[in-house]
Amino acid sequence: MGKTEEKIKYFIYARKSSESDERQVQSIDDQVLIMTGVAKNYNLTIVDTIPESKSAKEPNGRPEFEKMMKRIKNGEAQGILVWKIDRLSRNPIDSAVIQWSLQKEVIASIRTPDREYRPEDNALLLSVESSMANQFIRDLSKNVKRGLKSKIDKGWMPSIAPSGYLNTKIEAQGERYIIKDPERFPLIRRAWDLMLTGNHTPPKILDMLNEWGFRTPRTKRRGGKPMSYSTIYKIFTNQFYAGLIPYSGQIFQGQHEPMVTLEEFDRVQVLLGRKGKPRPKTHVFAFTGCIRCAECGCLITAIEKIKFIKRDKKTKTYVFYHCTRRKKSTQCSQRKELTLDKLELQIEMEIEKYTILPEFRDWALEILNEHNDTEINDRSKIYESQLKDLAASQNELDELTRMRYRSQVTDDFFNTEKTALQKKIMRLKDQLRDTEKRAENWLELSERTFNFALYARKAFVMGDMTAKREILRALGENPLLNDQKLSVYAYEWLQRIENGYPELEAEFEALEPTKMPMDTVRSEALASIRTRWYHHRDLNPSSRRERAMS
Repeated sequence: MGKTEEKIKYFIYARKSSESDERQVQSIDDQVLIMTGVAKNYNLTIVDTIPESKSAKEPNGRPEFEKMMKRIKNGEAQGILVWKIDRLSRNPIDSAVIQWSLQKEVIASIRTPDREYRPEDNALLLSVESSMANQFIRDLSKNVKRGLKSKIDKGWMPSIAPSGYLNTKIEAQGERYIIKDPERFPLIRRAWDLMLTGNHTPPKILDMLNEWGFRTPRTKRRGGKPMSYSTIYKIFTNQFYAGLIPYSGQIFQGQHEPMVTLEEFDRVQVLLGRKGKPRPKTHVFAFTGCIRCAECGCLITAIEKIKFIKRDKKTKTYVFYHCTRRKKSTQCSQRKELTLDKLELQIEMEIEKYTILPEFRDWALEILNEHNDTEINDRSKIYESQLKDLAASQNELDELTRMRYRSQVTDDFFNTEKTALQKKIMRLKDQLRDTEKRAENWLELSERTFNFALYARKAFVMGDMTAKREILRALGENPLLNDQKLSVYAYEWLQRIENGYPELEAEFEALEPTKMPMDTVRSEALASIRTRWYHHRDLNPSSRRERAMS
């Protein structure tokens, strides 16, 4: 049996989240005013008014709510007067406590401006409304996270701008971005300049900032004060000032204007005695994405480490390559890092295997030009043969189609033969295109091979990052790294240089004028080397394979 209304004493419970006032649907003062009016209209006895500024989305996070429930169990009051049910709870744990207390008549009444909940009422109604409140906070959480993720993906930090920057206010909620604070940005930049000299400590710089008149931005309730010690250290360790956004355990590239460069930021971290945090680099390493680990097959990646040289008072950058070890199914033991200098030296050694003297390159191009007309003539004959085969296959398909119109073949036979002929025609067309392309480009491709063999090493040593990457890719397929040693399986046309060229080069070097005068014997020896070079090397790097395919 429920308690009579005359005996019920009420607590007014008013709650808002610990967010800014403008984001609250109803402030605590407004809630108290409304519920006081309800108590007056129904002549209810109010024992106490309990305000609380805490979120209800998690249990055990509202001390005033928990004190109120204990006081109800102790008999100080039997009812709760609240603006809406969701003010009491937005999570299933606290909702269950409320519902159970109501069913056990520990709570005799819960009142809102719209209705009253009693122990004898259907429990489903309160359960549904409590579940709706809980679902609302879950949906709100998802929507907020989605909005924050969208904003960070666009390159804007979804939070309050740090000192020296401002959040815009004229845009709609969620569309605001971060701009320079015209008043404070120059002062914070001067503070970075002082720190970069290495002659000032953060506390000393803080004193200078405040002497310059620095004051925090003024808001409704705070601001307009000198900077604190904790803030100056946050400034010098915040990657936001270098154009990056640390957020949710990750680093994102920001769209705001950086105050310092990455190099300046790293320099300050060294001066502060910090190792710094890993972050994405804006540059690209030369050999990432084209070398794999020989043990686990994962790609080789690179990392940049910066060391401050006290003697020179300068920072030096080192690049190390190592296995990403991203395959969880494989335990890779390749953990040693290979320096960029050692990796480039190994690539140079690989290039050396395929490097030829200028004389051999000149001989090759001379022979190529001599045989150019013959090669094109041979390919023209291949092309004509392929063209005849294509025409014959097309005629077969046309005849098959006519036979089907005349009902001379069944549907099954027609479909089977048609599919086979169409595949053959497609294959022949592909071969024709390949032959056309090879007939036009074989000489150019061959010249590139010999030019590569002659100039690649010098180009690698003198070239930029892109050139070095292209030269490594031109050496062969799938370069591998194992125990800090690089191995490259060279392309077929380069393998022929590696296998036969060293012996010929040794003979040629022995025939130098300083070692043997130019006479008939030397001329014959050179001609012999030239001929063997031609016969050893298929001067068109793909011609043998092409002939086999044609």
